[in-house]
Amino acid sequence: MVSSTATPTRPAATASRGPTVRTRLFAIPEMRWAAAATALFALGLAAKLTGGPSWLWWSLLLACYLTGGWEPGLDGLKALRDKTLDVDLLMVVAAIGAAAIGQVVDGALLIVIFATSGALEALATTRTEDSVRGLLTLAPDTATLLTADGEQTVAAADLAVGDVILVRPGDRIAADGRVVDGASEIDQATITGEPLPVDKTTGDDVFAGTLNGTGALRVRVERRAEDSVVARIAALVEEAGRTKARTQLFIEKIEQRYSIAMVVATLAVFVIPLILGAALRDSLLRAMTFMIVASPCAVVLATMPPLLAAIANAGRHGVLVKSAVVMEQLGATTRVAFDKTGTLTRGAPELAEIHTLLDYSEDQVLRLAAAVEHPSEHPLAAATVRAARRRGLAIPAVIDFAARPGRGVSGRVDGSVVRVGSPLVLTDDQTAPAGRSPQASSAGDLVSIVQSRGRTAVVVLHDDEPIAVLGLTDQIRTEAAGAVAALTESTGSAPVLLTGDNHATATQLARQVGITEVRAELLPHDKVAAVRALEGDGARVTMVGDGINDAPALAAAHVGIAMGGAGSDLTLQTADAVVVRDDLTTIPAVLALSRRARRVVLANLAIAGGFIGVLVVWDLVGHLPLPLGVLGHEGSTVIVGLNGLRLLRSSAWRRAMGQAQADGPL
Repeated sequence: MVSSTATPTRPAATASRGPTVRTRLFAIPEMRWAAAATALFALGLAAKLTGGPSWLWWSLLLACYLTGGWEPGLDGLKALRDKTLDVDLLMVVAAIGAAAIGQVVDGALLIVIFATSGALEALATTRTEDSVRGLLTLAPDTATLLTADGEQTVAAADLAVGDVILVRPGDRIAADGRVVDGASEIDQATITGEPLPVDKTTGDDVFAGTLNGTGALRVRVERRAEDSVVARIAALVEEAGRTKARTQLFIEKIEQRYSIAMVVATLAVFVIPLILGAALRDSLLRAMTFMIVASPCAVVLATMPPLLAAIANAGRHGVLVKSAVVMEQLGATTRVAFDKTGTLTRGAPELAEIHTLLDYSEDQVLRLAAAVEHPSEHPLAAATVRAARRRGLAIPAVIDFAARPGRGVSGRVDGSVVRVGSPLVLTDDQTAPAGRSPQASSAGDLVSIVQSRGRTAVVVLHDDEPIAVLGLTDQIRTEAAGAVAALTESTGSAPVLLTGDNHATATQLARQVGITEVRAELLPHDKVAAVRALEGDGARVTMVGDGINDAPALAAAHVGIAMGGAGSDLTLQTADAVVVRDDLTTIPAVLALSRRARRVVLANLAIAGGFIGVLVVWDLVGHLPLPLGVLGHEGSTVIVGLNGLRLLRSSAWRRAMGQAQADGPL
């Protein structure tokens, strides 16, 4: 609990929550074209439904074709030049074919769907790139270099291995290095995820981008800027993001073969009758009918509405799922990995236990400790003061307040000297009399007991005699144990805990929430390695985290879920889904909803495939009238669309919540 009476200046604090540059929606070309296409479609549909002149709504819908279809059409032609048939080109051709036979509204709707999908993908990519760039601004641009002639301000990028820099109170550290002089506490949550500042003294390692507390440090640089831990986090996120960018919907995995088969079949339906002597008009009409009834419009709509409806339903209940691909993948999860701080816990310490010595009561100890801690800004100090106020204790005034980096705080309360700090105060020279007393030995034993429970031990001394040991811990989310149990039942395997915190603390928390596998003291790249090891064993891992240190693992996992309340900008952008209200019970629920959406998709594909099969056979074997073909094609689209929209109902979410515990693994 090391602090000062005044809040230190923090020149780089604005970078601590991620990038300062925000992507403007309409700065992205795909967003502008999709918005224009959607607006034109809405205007055209309104004009048609209100009885407007046909030239008006035809013009508006054709303009929708142009604005929304030119880019995927051009990309499709480029792919065709590379001997690849892109389904986007096929959709544009199908939309044009629909317009050619009078179904211009259906074609325009297809254009809008594809334009919007492409725009959302471009938005997600751009925002992630911005967040990765913003991560690199965590480290300050300049550093105070110590030379033989004194101090010199230099660019952080110009620091060389072996340089010694001065880090003043409140500054962010400019480079990875080792402390050669001084003592302070460092907030390194951005790197390790630890909820509390860590005491640092001579010989300890520090990381670029972490925040210094109240002491001054001299740090010897041990890595160049491009090799720092924070730079490696950015590289890991980019690498994992490029890997996951290749992920597609199930239906998209077969679209290439289907597209080629459909084009070949359409040409055959047109050419073969001509060779056999059929009239050109009849052959063209049959081929056009075949292209309409065989086009994958219904298949695409069979897939997208259930997934989009599930996304909308989850969003209403506090879970933002960023794409249909993610909603589909969530249901395939077989293992969940949790971060600790800010995910299973709230990231705010609380007083859990008080062990008194001599004849002091708990209230007496807490009253004295809170008095000395009150001027401090340390998270542990705030927890002690909160505990005193919850008990209704009057907190007396303190005079001669002082703070010692790495040790604690002291002051005079009711005429006596009170010290509150780490267990190191028991061996300080200033407390030599206490170090020889039986109370000091008892306090040391209590410290060991508290630390064995995974809690932070804080010693309280009154006139240099230890009078109590406080145990503080991070607050576990009340719903954590229930969510872990539900996920264990749902996926068929217990979640794993991946944390940068120490092993004792992590094991204690895991035991409380029902997790049996713990991997502790992990840096960001260690978490990525752990996720990849799990997936290497055949698991499909959903990673849940909140801090910048979790971003690479979220990007590497099958699905990454961020806690929205405490999540950093980079984490929120990197994650595939965000728990907006920080309610862990929604995670097993959204997995169950995804499974149901997958089942609806399979049912819809069967319906759409059945309709396409019947209509295609009818057209090839008999004579399918074009209006009847369009009716059958559009009828199948309506049926699968309505079936998918059932997932919009609130009852679908309630059912998912109920199934979260009952469902077994897929």
